[in-house]
Amino acid sequence: MSQEFDFTDNSHRRYNPLTDSWILVSPHRAKRPWLGQQETPAKSTIPEYDEKCFLCPGNKRVTGGANPKYESTYVFQNDFAAVKIDQPALAVQDSGKDTLKDRLIKVQGVRGNCFVICFSPKHNLTIPQMNVKDLFSVISTWQGLYNDLAKQARDDNKPFKYLQIFENKGTAMGCSNLHPHGQAWCLEEIPSEVSQEFKSFDKYKHAHNADLLGDYVKLEMEERSRIVLENDSFLVLVPYWAVWPFETMIVAKTKTPSIAHFTDKQKEDLASMMKQLTVKYDNLFETSFPYSMGLHQAPLNATGDELNNAWFHMHFYPPLLRSATVRKFLVGFEMLGEPQRDLTAEQAAERLRKLDGVHHYTENL
Repeated sequence: MSQEFDFTDNSHRRYNPLTDSWILVSPHRAKRPWLGQQETPAKSTIPEYDEKCFLCPGNKRVTGGANPKYESTYVFQNDFAAVKIDQPALAVQDSGKDTLKDRLIKVQGVRGNCFVICFSPKHNLTIPQMNVKDLFSVISTWQGLYNDLAKQARDDNKPFKYLQIFENKGTAMGCSNLHPHGQAWCLEEIPSEVSQEFKSFDKYKHAHNADLLGDYVKLEMEERSRIVLENDSFLVLVPYWAVWPFETMIVAKTKTPSIAHFTDKQKEDLASMMKQLTVKYDNLFETSFPYSMGLHQAPLNATGDELNNAWFHMHFYPPLLRSATVRKFLVGFEMLGEPQRDLTAEQAAERLRKLDGVHHYTENL
């Protein structure tokens, strides 16, 4: 007699419609012992002000300039920007001939600007330890920067096309300064990951006359097994196709192309979701949970399909797997074949959903 397929124990592949790719899920491997590298647990005793920090209010930065004694969010141009605005333009080189070099060797210049966004003047806070009011201020700052760069592109002919807002939290994600901050890189081209999403949005719209993320929100609200949190404006869920063990996505429940279109209600609801989710992350292993987080939304001054197909969402990619010291690595088969995970999305969502909403470390709250 044939056995029934068990998604909690049998290997299977899951499709990611955002990137048109697949991921291998091997839930039975979660039982294997771990003898590999272990991370150093995050410190909980961090001062409110660090005189050696380049981001604290009033301190000098590496390049010699000084920060003002800011009291809320603070934005400044990155002293070590990944892209520059003051360089010549360079279009994709194409001789018009079908040569091997034209086929295989391509280059394109990219201009833009990069910014650092300090979330708080307090050196020892992270998003889960901030209050919703202060997170509302962070989101308003993101919105203001988006609108300002869109205006510069329109009125001053600046080479700004897409604003990628993100945060790397924790040394496990390569963060070199623990002061609460994120970054915003503005480029004259749409980055590859976002561009692939837009291709998928367009493909889905033409095939089904519907929005990919709009339909996905409907499905998740029907099934509910992967939803972690919900309010009037947003869902927090573990995507069906998640790669990282406790990967989540915050997605707008109604079509909202970008943060520029947010109402104050949506900003407050997003602030609430960000706090509640990151508190759950910290409570999972009772540590300051590392992650990389970023916003995906419409390009600056988007029109046509770029505007009509866009649907605001945020990705959270945390690396921790089993404890505060054991992380997942994307190596071997995952680099040469396709991503693989041991915990199903439904199992991860259930663990996050059940966690307490009160931060385990309350001294700074």
